[in-house]
Order: sequence, then structure tokens, then C-alpha cells
Amino acid sequence: MLLILAACGSSGDEPSATEDNKNETTNSTQPTTDDSTDADTTETTDNNDTEHPDTETNETDEDNEENTPTTETASLKDEYLKKLNETKEEMDELRANPTDSSTYAMKNAEGQAFDVWDGLLNEIYGVLKEQLPAEEMEQLRIEQREWIERRDQAAKEASLKYEGGTMEHLEYTVVLNNFTEERCFELVEGYMK
Repeated sequence: MLLILAACGSSGDEPSATEDNKNETTNSTQPTTDDSTDADTTETTDNNDTEHPDTETNETDEDNEENTPTTETASLKDEYLKKLNETKEEMDELRANPTDSSTYAMKNAEGQAFDVWDGLLNEIYGVLKEQLPAEEMEQLRIEQREWIERRDQAAKEASLKYEGGTMEHLEYTVVLNNFTEERCFELVEGYMK
């Protein structure tokens, strides 16, 4: 029992020591706050002086906010075009320099490129969902479904040249890549605002 009371006693001392430290910290900061009343007044005066420019800035910001969506949207289109061009360079480099000259390495490079282009296509489509009015988005959705069918059919037809061979899957993926890359540019240039 003596051990339990001793343990309880030492546990009780720790929180009170912490509370004492908090009180000391609070007490040590209070005089500083009281002593800095002149500084606070100066800061308040400074803030009052700067409130007028902020008010003018806020009015200007409000005026700019009306123009901002157009600017941001245009820059978003430019941003995506830049992103697509950079991706094209990277994917062209990847496709031109597979790890080796085997069909497997070429398929791997094309597969990686397709993943990138397909991801960008989905990202762009998501942005357009937010930007376009419901009627226009519904029309784009129909167009997109038709485009997917055309893309897949073109890839299948192209791959049939190599039916049964090692190049069949490679050709299929190459055509998917080319169509998907082109579609990314079409969507950004034709629909993104």
C-alpha cells in the first residue's frame, strides 16, 4: 500500500509540476504583454493606417475576382496544353528508347505510355465535367463513347495485320496510344475554356 501511495504521490507531483510550469510560463508572458501595451498600440495604429490600403486592395480584388474566372480558365487551358506537350515529348522519348529492342520491351514502353495518356484523358474529362454546362457535357459524353468505339475498332483492325504474331498486341497498344494522345489535345483545344 505504501508503494501505491508513493506512486500516487509522485504521479500527483508530476501534473502539478507541469501546472506550475504552465503558470510560470503564463506569468512570465503576462508582464511582457503588459509591458508591450505601447507596442500593441503602435501596431494597432499601424494596422489602422494599413487598413485603408487593404480596403482599396480588397475593392480591387473584388473587381479582379469578376475577371479572374476568365483568366484562370484561360490559363488552365494553357496549363493543360503545356502539360500535354511536355508529356508528348516524354512519351516520344520513352517509345523511341525502350529498355532493349525486344518486342516485350516495346510493349512495356507502349503500355506505360498508354497508362499516362489514358490518365490524362480521364483528368481532362473530369475538368470538363466541372466547366461545361450540363447539356454540352451530355453531348460530349455521347461523343466520347462513340470515340472510344472508333479508337478500339481502329486498334483492333491495325493489330489484325499481325494476327497471331508477337507484334499483334504491340500494334494494338500503339494505335490506342496515338488515338488517346490526339483525343487529349482535341478535348483541351476544343472544349476547355
